[in-house]
Amino acid sequence: MHYWLFKSEPTCFSIDDLSRRPQQVTCWDGVRNYQVRNMLRDEIKVGDWVFFYHSSCNPPGIAGIMEVIKNGYPDHTAWDLHSDHYDPKSTPENPRWYMVDVKLVSKFSQVITLDQIKNHPKLKKMLITRKGNRLSITPVTVEEWTTLLALSRI
Repeated sequence: MHYWLFKSEPTCFSIDDLSRRPQQVTCWDGVRNYQVRNMLRDEIKVGDWVFFYHSSCNPPGIAGIMEVIKNGYPDHTAWDLHSDHYDPKSTPENPRWYMVDVKLVSKFSQVITLDQIKNHPKLKKMLITRKGNRLSITPVTVEEWTTLLALSRI
């Protein structure tokens, strides 16, 4: 099992949006970065646990936990002319982009803010704290995961 942090802008898709989906399940689509595409295709697997991170909001932070319930598969939104994620270079025969399915596990009563993460001694090396990090999905170590879980219960 691996641990991850998936970012989403809550004005686009929030943890509350996920909680309203049937069975609280959704595909994590629209990723258009090759490094993250490779993670979705090759590394992120069924049973992995994910922190749902709200970005580009005030305050940014971790809002809850999801579980990966379907391994990476081609992102069909790349073939949809009406999608914001359309990519004419991606085809069903030669898919360029991938996604996974996730299920809501829990929503935190309070967001673990980016400031809390940056100021915690065990979390200072988290990728989310690095200046200039723009990846929408990043790995989380076991120590970071357990530290963040403890913070979620405060």
